Amino acid sequence: MDYRMASRMDGAQGSIIRELLKLAAEPGMISFGGGAPEPASFPTERFAKIAENAIKNKAKATLGYGISEGYPPLVASLKAYLTKTEHLDFSDNELLILSGGQQCADLVAKLFVNEGDRVLVENPSFVGCMNAFRSYGARLQGIPLESDGVNLEALEAAFATEKPSFFYMISTFQNPSGYTTSHEKRKAIYQLAKQYNVMVFEDNPYGELRYEGAWIPSVKSMDQDGRVLYSGSFSKTLAPGMRVGYLVYNKALHTKCKIAKQGVDVHSSTLYQMMCHAMLKDGYEAHVASLLPRYKAKANVMSAALEKHMHKDVRWQRPQGGFFIMAWLPEGMDSLPFVNEAVKRRVITVPGSAFTVDPSRPNNGIRLNFSLPSAEQIEEGIVILGQLSHEMLG
Repeated sequence: MDYRMASRMDGAQGSIIRELLKLAAEPGMISFGGGAPEPASFPTERFAKIAENAIKNKAKATLGYGISEGYPPLVASLKAYLTKTEHLDFSDNELLILSGGQQCADLVAKLFVNEGDRVLVENPSFVGCMNAFRSYGARLQGIPLESDGVNLEALEAAFATEKPSFFYMISTFQNPSGYTTSHEKRKAIYQLAKQYNVMVFEDNPYGELRYEGAWIPSVKSMDQDGRVLYSGSFSKTLAPGMRVGYLVYNKALHTKCKIAKQGVDVHSSTLYQMMCHAMLKDGYEAHVASLLPRYKAKANVMSAALEKHMHKDVRWQRPQGGFFIMAWLPEGMDSLPFVNEAVKRRVITVPGSAFTVDPSRPNNGIRLNFSLPSAEQIEEGIVILGQLSHEMLG
C-alpha cells in the first residue's frame, strides 16, 4: 500500500528518550534517562479507596460520559488550590481539564499555530511539546537558555523580527536543564510580551516540587491582559498514568478551547478526575510535602557524587527542585559519543541534542534524572560517568 501521509507528519520525529528507555529494562542497567516520579511515591492505597467508592456509589457519573470542561468538583477545587498557591485570578480566567500536560501543548498548538507559523521555545526545551508544535507545522526558533532563564536580548530580537504564535517556557525546574527563570526575568518576559503583543505559554509541571529556595510568582500571576496561557499537571505529584492536566486561560478563549478538546477525546477520564479532586480536598498538600524530602535526598546524592567524581571541566548546577540536573561538557564538545559510551557501560543518560530545535546539531549537554533511580544506583552510575569523563577529557 502506498500511503499518502499528511504533510504535517514530514517533520515528525520519534523521541530518542523513548528509545533509550527501552534499554532501561535490561538487567544491570542504571537509568538516568527517565523523567517520572518514583513509583513508591504513588498514594496507591488512597487511590484504591477513592476508586472503589466512586465506582460503587457513583457509577453513573464515574463510568458514563462526562462534560468536556472537566469534572465540576475538580474544576472548583483546582481553581481554589491555584488561587491559594499560585495567586491566579479566576475572575477573568477559566480552567479546562485535559488529558495530561502533553494534551495542553497539543491543544495550544491546535488553537494558535497555522502551517509555517513561528513558535519560540527555550533552547533547550521539552521535546514532547516541541514535537506537538511541529505536528501543526510550526517553525521552531530556540532562544538561548541561561541559568536564570532565557537570554532577554535574544528574546526581544526574536519578538521584533517576526511576531510568533507564542513563546513557550517552562518557568520552574525546567526540563531538561533543571533551571528556574528568576523573578526579574519573569517580569521582563511579560513586559516584552506586552510591548510586542506576543502570547506566552507557561508550562509548570514541576513547580510544586521545590525543596530549597523561595517560591517565585508565575508569569501567569502577572497577567493583566489575557496573553499568558498556563498549564499544569498531576503527573509529577500524583501519578503520570492518570493523565490529568489543566490549562488556564482568559475567559474569552473558553468556547474555542472547549471545542478543540471535544474534537480530540470528548472529555478526560472522569474516574481519574474524581481521584484528583478527592486528593485536593483532603491530603494533596500533605502528600506533596512528603515528596520533597524524598527527592531532595536523591538530588543531594547526585550532586555530591558529581562533585566528587566528575571531571573538573564538566559544569552543572545543584537543583532546588524538580527531577533533573543538566551536566555540560566543555563548549564545542558533542555529548552523543559520551552518551553512547555510557550505554555500553550500562548507564543511560540523554544527550542535550534531544532537547534542541535542531537535534542533528552537536550539543554538549547531558540530562540526568534523579527521581527514579535509587540512591545506590545514583552513586554507582555517577562513578561510572565520572570515570568516563576523565577518560574523554584527560
